[in-house]
Amino acid sequence: MDLAVVLVGVFCLLLSVVLWVRKRLTYWKEMGAPYEEPHFIFGNLKGVGIYDHDGQLTERFYRKHKNKGPFVGVYFFLSPVVIPTDLEFVKSILVKDFNYFHDRGIYFNEKDDPLSAHLFTLPGLRWKRLRTKITPAFTSGKMKLMFPIVVEVAQRLEDKISKVAEVGAVMDVKAVMARFTMDSIGTCAFGLASNTLQDESSEFFRVGMSVFDNPRHGTWFLFLLIAFRELAGKLRFKLFRDEVTKFYTSIVRKTVDYRLANNVQRNDYMDILIKLHTGADEGPLTFNELLSHAFVFHSAGFETSSTTLQFCFYELACNPDIQERTRSHILEVLEAHGGELTYEAMVDMKYLDQVICETLRHYPPAGNHFREVTQDYKVPGTEFTLKKGTSVMVPVYAVHHDPEYYPDPLKFNPDNFADENVKARPFAAYMPFGEGPRICIGARFAMMQVKIGVIAGLRRYRYTVSTKTRQPLKLLSKIFLASVEGGIWLNVERIE
Repeated sequence: MDLAVVLVGVFCLLLSVVLWVRKRLTYWKEMGAPYEEPHFIFGNLKGVGIYDHDGQLTERFYRKHKNKGPFVGVYFFLSPVVIPTDLEFVKSILVKDFNYFHDRGIYFNEKDDPLSAHLFTLPGLRWKRLRTKITPAFTSGKMKLMFPIVVEVAQRLEDKISKVAEVGAVMDVKAVMARFTMDSIGTCAFGLASNTLQDESSEFFRVGMSVFDNPRHGTWFLFLLIAFRELAGKLRFKLFRDEVTKFYTSIVRKTVDYRLANNVQRNDYMDILIKLHTGADEGPLTFNELLSHAFVFHSAGFETSSTTLQFCFYELACNPDIQERTRSHILEVLEAHGGELTYEAMVDMKYLDQVICETLRHYPPAGNHFREVTQDYKVPGTEFTLKKGTSVMVPVYAVHHDPEYYPDPLKFNPDNFADENVKARPFAAYMPFGEGPRICIGARFAMMQVKIGVIAGLRRYRYTVSTKTRQPLKLLSKIFLASVEGGIWLNVERIE
């Protein structure tokens, strides 16, 4: 009798759970919105982190449901998520109605995992206050001050490429470009001479690369943390491995202590963070806050820029006519500026801009931009109201590969960014750095760094694709940022 009661109780509990889950997964259907039929357990995330990069997953939903309404409803496990399929709605989310979407809704754990609470993840007023104070570090005037420092690092990049060409070896483009971007950001932002281009066994390089190559969690689990943020926080999940936290804490602590003890001022990003840390204004940064903002600028900055450089050199190697045109353009502009790479010469390289923009279109560093509905929001032109707390994924990769905006979207075509073509496209058809108030604060620095990297690597060297590179390229599914399975390997030949 007792066993029968227990079995009935267990059955009733399981039935209740099943009915509750089914109810959760009818959210979009009951609203009457276009939606993708979900899996009972995974929602619409089946395959993410195993087969699909998240940008390519949302591209499938975008293409299937485009023109059926301003968005399609999907699920992260049991949580409803909006994928906008109309660029006017994207504009509303990122710009026009930003006050309804000012948070990203990404999991972070400030107490146990200080590296995770930075400008990218912070919500509301904390984000706004810090953004306002940090923005002066990224003005065009600051870029001019940093320019010669990056050029100096780029000279070491040329030396590195020269050694590869001399011995006829193939070049792991990602590794070489990551050393360049890691050194330039380390020098410009923190005054650190990491010297990873010269030191093959650099601890700085090993730990920095491990943030993305050996993450604590894969994409699938990160989506789980986003979907169940409150529970994840109570369980005190961390995003970064302890080795990474320990290493960056030590580096930043030593830099801060040295500058304060010796009254060192370099007018760089670290200076601004230190002033916010030691200043008398209301709510100075704690050391952990300073640490997290320093970490994200360095780690995300070197990774996204090196990835862009990797894809750029790959496409130039695949398209020798574009490679030759780009090289000729660089040399012509340099000659017009007396043979010297100046800030003004870099700005004048318009075709180089087009090449890099096309690279970012084809391979946006992040396949999606995350937002969260911060108060109930009525979708313009519809009867749908998005409830507070609903997640939004702006499908960057999908929009960048939409033939409506880019004819033959799989073809690498820098002319997509000729002035007349840019003007003909709607707002938000190109958004590798995001748009609106939460656009990437380091976008200007990233573009400068990538342009200098291409100039340094291309003006004296020719590239072809090595047989070691697996083609067609396949994006790694385990991380959010675009990366290639097996890497990209190129043959390098010096041009006499």
